[in-house]
Amino acid sequence: MTSGPLKPLAGPARRTVVTAAGAAGLAVALTACGSSDDDSSPAAGSNDSGTTGTTGSTGTSETPAATGGSAGGKALAATADIPEGGGKVFASEKVVVTQPTAGTYKAFSAVCTHQGCAVKSVADGVINCPCHNSNFSIEDGSVKSGPAQKPLPSVNIAVSGTNITLA
Repeated sequence: MTSGPLKPLAGPARRTVVTAAGAAGLAVALTACGSSDDDSSPAAGSNDSGTTGTTGSTGTSETPAATGGSAGGKALAATADIPEGGGKVFASEKVVVTQPTAGTYKAFSAVCTHQGCAVKSVADGVINCPCHNSNFSIEDGSVKSGPAQKPLPSVNIAVSGTNITLA
């Protein structure tokens, strides 16, 4: 038996340790960016299509389908409350009502299809979501600018005289 100098066991190289620590930090940062803790929560059925509203000038409705989860028959506003070329958000009903052209009223879910935030305003012909700056058309709820990929679902409304109600 010969005895010689003992060599220390090889451990991980400094580069390996620094790389692993950097990767772990990056994973934590990406996880934090992946989800939003907004005040709004997604509405049930927010990805289901609904119908567009009735037109004030003709009183006829367009393609029927399921509503966006709101109770029917509830009075929302007077037609005079909805500006032409704009609209109004009804936060408690989770509905936004627009008037793209004079006498034509449309309604959409006020829940953004990106991550379920509540849309907050209507200006310059678009419905605005403040969480990630998605914008939707007041005419058909289609995406004008993302990150949202899907349009706002339509909601049934009825226009009777000067009153707008959920259908």
